[in-house]
Amino acid sequence: MSSGHVLSVKLYAVIFGSLIALTLTTTGVAFMDLGGGLNAVIALAIAVLKALLVILYFMHARYSSRLTWVFAGAGFFWLMILIGGTMDDFLTRNWFGTIG
Repeated sequence: MSSGHVLSVKLYAVIFGSLIALTLTTTGVAFMDLGGGLNAVIALAIAVLKALLVILYFMHARYSSRLTWVFAGAGFFWLMILIGGTMDDFLTRNWFGTIG
């Protein structure tokens, strides 16, 4: 049985440290008032970066075949469609004031 690409423990430690640092950054940004929805944009950007680190290194997608990349890209494309549809509904909805 042949094993796939083997990564060093040092690289795993660096990726783990990066994930912890990004988590702390997300927590720090959550306590700041950046206004205008910038908090959500920054939090989502950090979340995407963390997801990419996990997919590329812990799931070994970086060393996988092109077919794996196609399916991973299709998943992200579908996620963008779902987020876009949700935002389309949210941004075009008429908001009514509360009664009472």
